[in-house]
Amino acid sequence: MKTALADAIKARGYTTLTPVQEAVTNPDLSGADMLVSAQTGSGKTLGFGLAIAPTLLGEAEKFGDAAAPLALVIAPTRELALQVKRELTWLYAGANAVLASCVGGMDMRDERRALQRGAHIVVATPGRLRDHIMRGSIDLGSLRAVILDEADEMLDLGFREDLEFILGEAPDERQTLLFSATVPAAIAKLAEGYQKDAVRVSTAAAEKGQHADIEYRAMSVSPRDGENAIINVLRYYESPNAIVFCNTRAMVARLTTRLSNRGFAVVALSGELTQSERTHALQAMRDGRARVCVATDVAARGIDLPNLDLVVHAELPGSHETLLHRSGRTGRAGRKGVSVLIVPPVARKKAERILNWAKLRAEWGPAPSADEVSAMDEERMMNDAAWSEAITESEAPAIAKLAERFTTEQIAAAYLRLYHSHHSAPEDLGDPGEKAAPRAAFGPSVWFSVSGGRAKGAEPRRLLPMLCKAGGITRDDIGAIRIGDTESYVELRKASSAGFKASIGDNMRVEDGAEVAELSQPPAIAQRPGGKPGGKPAHSGPKPEWKKPARKGPPPASQLDDLPAILPQGDQPAMPKPAPKSSAPKSTAPVQYDDAPAPRFKKPKTAAPSSAPSKPRFSKGPKPDFTRDGAVTDAAPKPKFKGKPDSYTKDKTPVGKPSSKKNRARAAAKAGEGYSGKPGAAAGKPAGKSFAKPGAKPFGKSGGKPAGKPLGKPRSAAPKGGKD
Repeated sequence: MKTALADAIKARGYTTLTPVQEAVTNPDLSGADMLVSAQTGSGKTLGFGLAIAPTLLGEAEKFGDAAAPLALVIAPTRELALQVKRELTWLYAGANAVLASCVGGMDMRDERRALQRGAHIVVATPGRLRDHIMRGSIDLGSLRAVILDEADEMLDLGFREDLEFILGEAPDERQTLLFSATVPAAIAKLAEGYQKDAVRVSTAAAEKGQHADIEYRAMSVSPRDGENAIINVLRYYESPNAIVFCNTRAMVARLTTRLSNRGFAVVALSGELTQSERTHALQAMRDGRARVCVATDVAARGIDLPNLDLVVHAELPGSHETLLHRSGRTGRAGRKGVSVLIVPPVARKKAERILNWAKLRAEWGPAPSADEVSAMDEERMMNDAAWSEAITESEAPAIAKLAERFTTEQIAAAYLRLYHSHHSAPEDLGDPGEKAAPRAAFGPSVWFSVSGGRAKGAEPRRLLPMLCKAGGITRDDIGAIRIGDTESYVELRKASSAGFKASIGDNMRVEDGAEVAELSQPPAIAQRPGGKPGGKPAHSGPKPEWKKPARKGPPPASQLDDLPAILPQGDQPAMPKPAPKSSAPKSTAPVQYDDAPAPRFKKPKTAAPSSAPSKPRFSKGPKPDFTRDGAVTDAAPKPKFKGKPDSYTKDKTPVGKPSSKKNRARAAAKAGEGYSGKPGAAAGKPAGKSFAKPGAKPFGKSGGKPAGKPLGKPRSAAPKGGKD
């Protein structure tokens, strides 16, 4: 080990190394790639700082002038990256190392200027580091070592693509260290692709069990006592620093407000906060201004608080890995810690399953009761060091006055009251197995209006604690809460209304200047039938029954007999009944109804006389028919079909208009109208309209298939007017 690093460790107060630190600093592994399984809080930051020292310094004791970075440390979150930077700063201070950070939430221009000045070690988060690489702000060509801290968490957060991009930009000749609490298949694949002959390092602490210095307790609580149990747990242990984990930001905000109202020095930590707010919250925890931190999983990743002795899971985590990461915030560097799971009855099996997957054994039992919290307070008070301290000269006169004026019992009672005034009272918890009793009738009530409604974001969950705090009442004294557009209305128990008005004062105002007024009668707020007040009107009456649409076209033959009984005499259609089956040959002519409607939007066309000369294109009158050679022919008019085809006879004769040219030709041929399906026959199918002018070259090859329907009308031979 380098002299500068050994002196820094000694000055920091370290006497022995942890198992993971001894494993990665083994001289046989100097310069080798390593895949390290290390639990959270095992001292791996100091471990990889010592492991890369020979690669970075070589035979030298100190670094030279800073230029392009020699080492790169990648962490999943901003807090963890900044924590790693702090650890490496004091470790390499004697070696004159210059460190820089590239993390989201910080000013990118300041980071760019720091990189331009030069740095020996850069600590970064994946997303921000990739931005700097793509902008050309950082040069990775001189890298000698790359460390991926909490690699499993980075993959869970979706940084795989960023990591592959960064490792692809780094030089091939480098030392790569991967640190992970667990080694799933994704981590093994990443190590295989970007490490060379990596050595798998698994410490003894990881083999004998996870978090040996952490005591796990699973507390069964009733469904309505979850938050009350958290208050009692915090009061029972009175840890200098405690973290309460939630699954959502909404739960973080709710629990932070509840604990703040109960007198706890609490801060929140969630993804919606800015980097400055997160930094101030953590600093408040470190310097003692706050004792409780309510956080989400991702926001608390990498947090290292020196006096964190208690972790509370207000909501169960989604996996056993998350449970280990949460609990790993305590029990670090040889300190003992407690991890408490708040388990309602419906989550009992889930909690047991997560603990089994994590290979952890927890002590099951109820949450601390109010009596147990009071007994623990008394024990802490009696064991306080203030009882054994000598009386100073400045305190002696005041003590003499107290002893002269008051009795021993009065002094003890005053001290006890002052002691309890600095601590929140514990909650009275119910039996976890008892069923919730039905809510009793509310009884006589009085309505109050509160200025500010839906337009100002008023919600029952905000009004309830605000009114309870300002009016000195409990949630049981409040009945219905209705939110209007500009005002909100609250029902209050009549017996509590006098004390409520006395608490809020004569000005009748509460938080944010909201005005409160007593109403003489309940408010008239429109309420939708079966819905919530102020909502959209709900549909009334039964749902209309769906009916099958009527069938279009003439009715089937099976229904013709029923028509006289259904329709009046004047409305009966003039349709013939189907004739009985006989052996006589059937007619091949298309069947038509006498009252069939004429084709819509089309006028019937008539054939032009054979002796009529060709007319210009824009002249009125019937249009001539042309043969294949352009001559005018006396073609018979096209058969007219009325209505749309609705059914076919047995011989496939369409009833109504045929659906295609082929069907039209077949129907006309069977009807004996002189049509033939083959070209060249005596009475062949007349050709379509020609594209060419009369007398021009015939269109198409002779003897071939007749041309189809032309795309347009034949051009007229007459000259157009308007030009000479």
